[in-house]
Amino acid sequence: MSQETTLGHEQHATAVDDPQTGAETKQTAEKPTVEEKRWEETKVKATTQASDTAVLSKTQVNEDFQEELVIRPLHSGDIYASFQFRTVWETDFMKGNKVSHYRLFPKSLGQVISKFSVRELHISFTQGYWRTMQWGQPFIPSPPGAELWVWFQDSVTDVDATWKELTNVLSGIFCASLNFIDSTNTLQPSASFKPLGIGNETDHRFLRYATLPREIVCTENLTPWKKLLPCGSKAGLAVLLKSEKLFHSSFHSQSVHIRPVCQDRQCKSSSWELRQALNVVFDLHTSGQSKREWSLFKMFSRTLTEACPLASSSKIYIDVTDNPQEEQFELSPATPLLSQAVVLGDRRTFSVYDLTQQVTFGTVRSLNLMIRWKSSEGDMLRPLLHAERYVTGYGLQTGEIHTLMYNNHPFRSFPVLLLDSVPWYLRLYIHTLKVISKGKDNNPSYIHYQPSKDRERPHLLEMLLQLPPHSVTEVTVQFERALLKWTEYTPDPNHGFYVGSSVISSLVPSTVQLVSPNFPCKEESSYFARVYTEPLLVNLPTPDFSMPYNVICLTCTVVAVGYGSLYNLLTRSFQVEEPNPGLAKRIANVIRRMRGVPPL
Repeated sequence: MSQETTLGHEQHATAVDDPQTGAETKQTAEKPTVEEKRWEETKVKATTQASDTAVLSKTQVNEDFQEELVIRPLHSGDIYASFQFRTVWETDFMKGNKVSHYRLFPKSLGQVISKFSVRELHISFTQGYWRTMQWGQPFIPSPPGAELWVWFQDSVTDVDATWKELTNVLSGIFCASLNFIDSTNTLQPSASFKPLGIGNETDHRFLRYATLPREIVCTENLTPWKKLLPCGSKAGLAVLLKSEKLFHSSFHSQSVHIRPVCQDRQCKSSSWELRQALNVVFDLHTSGQSKREWSLFKMFSRTLTEACPLASSSKIYIDVTDNPQEEQFELSPATPLLSQAVVLGDRRTFSVYDLTQQVTFGTVRSLNLMIRWKSSEGDMLRPLLHAERYVTGYGLQTGEIHTLMYNNHPFRSFPVLLLDSVPWYLRLYIHTLKVISKGKDNNPSYIHYQPSKDRERPHLLEMLLQLPPHSVTEVTVQFERALLKWTEYTPDPNHGFYVGSSVISSLVPSTVQLVSPNFPCKEESSYFARVYTEPLLVNLPTPDFSMPYNVICLTCTVVAVGYGSLYNLLTRSFQVEEPNPGLAKRIANVIRRMRGVPPL
């Protein structure tokens, strides 16, 4: 029999900086024998790179919703879980037609697309930093804090005003601090963040990008995110999204991605795709577990009883690539259905649990997947592209930013596009910019630099570099710290000021390319990857804010004592009081009053 599987664990930005045409993914499953497992094999169909078309796997429906969960056991004993919820609606918000009926697509986001003429919208909220060298590449990368980048329609006349109003609206929808996005932290990249959906327009005047690295993600951000789902958190995979468990983890990221996609190969009609993704990494030690054993109940305090009734597909994928003979861990309950796909340049094997089939839940009407580790040995995932960033120097006047990019490929070099944003209060000395690979200068083939303006816009630096094989490329630039006005300091200025992550985009060499109907891509010798570095925490010259407090207290004390005493002397009335007479005299006065004689 034939089945159609949607693997949502592919790289999110496959076509962001390298737009490609989509490839249909078909899976065929044969009837199993007694000791034979069923396989869903991914067939790859090569396409040309000239088109920027995203193709949907289903064209006969007007609206479709799919949900899936991908679980990857890590060699460190941690576990990585990735939720993806995909809603597709064949409608058009841009032709002036007022859309009044919403079924699966959230009305709040539909009104945002229509009102602000949004072409694409990508927003993420992340708590923690993704440890690439320990966990490998994430399915959907995101920087710490909040990230927002939007492509507007070419009909927008004032992009900056629309951008400002849009951030305020999104701030209310997601209960976040996006209203703090202004011109001082907004970028207009010239080469990065290409459109992900259909269309070949790359006029970067209609692109805006901003990050808030200090944004804290908590329950008030998760609740409105879950309300955007067709089933909310009442049914399907969303019942596992329990806030007290999700936020008690090493890494947590939730995102929303909206883009236009094609309905068919000829792209005669378009649809809107909403993809909600949530990634979380549970740590073995912080979870309080004494042994290497995981289950849905231990991770989320819940089990699954049913799929979302509105979902056409609801599946769970367990990555068993490194466990072919169950030598590393044991998975229960076992499933006869397997699937293969190419994820981030590596062919992976997954055990598949279809929640739309009643046989998946068994007789107890509940699914509680369990992973029991047998061995702690295994090769650590070593990504081909890795980056890190840090600040050097001493004192509070000057410093230097170092960005390191690692090419771990043994024999192939590949280009990377580096986007670096630095706030205006760190004044860059661009003449000190150096790019060194293997002890030699590495001249960028493309460079775009936009200097900052005090209290108006940040620095923007974009470079296209070629990373030699098995090398470390270091980018350094010196800066000088500015002295802010006393009203511009944060309530905790001694904590420091955050600088957003650098963004590295590249086509990483690979033998096969990630293919799925959810993201457009093609079979090639490379795959697209986006890497974020750590945010920086920089100290600025900070005045002693306790000194004004001390001066105010001392001044008030002197004024109270000096002025109070003087005011008391000037306003008090004085009276002379005679001394009290003796007892004999008082008796004599009483007798004299009785006789009618005046007292003495």
